[in-house]
Amino acid sequence: MLVVSAHASRPDDRFQRTILVSHNIERVTLGLKPLHWNAQLADEANEWARRLAREGRIRHSHVTERKGAGENLWAGTHGYYQPQDIMNAFLAERRDFRAGVFPDVSRTGSWNDVGHYTQIIWPDTRYVGCASARGRSYDYVVCRYWPAGNIIGRRIAP
Repeated sequence: MLVVSAHASRPDDRFQRTILVSHNIERVTLGLKPLHWNAQLADEANEWARRLAREGRIRHSHVTERKGAGENLWAGTHGYYQPQDIMNAFLAERRDFRAGVFPDVSRTGSWNDVGHYTQIIWPDTRYVGCASARGRSYDYVVCRYWPAGNIIGRRIAP
């Protein structure tokens, strides 16, 4: 269950601001409601990012571990990227996206080619929280979304 508080954190650093603003520019451009930053989602994303950094590999958490939240992951060499690069990678999937019933939403035939993008523009999603953790060679970035997107059988047509 997601706790929404009147004191939910507002982005307070460049990473958070860049991530949130980039999400919302895309959403508003498509006529969707903007997302709100949620501290609880960011804290949970931080826990998972730290685990990935310790393990030195990228993998999605089980849906029960994230309490049903959606999840986007990214990894990059420490010091060789900016927060906007993460969002650019996610948003670049737009080129293969086509409106339809999930998972039939990709021009390539594989929803995995657009899954980050579809989570970002999922119409029912209202909250996001992201975090980054430094591993031995890579930084691991985790974004969590509530309610989750990429739901099989649901139409996505921004």
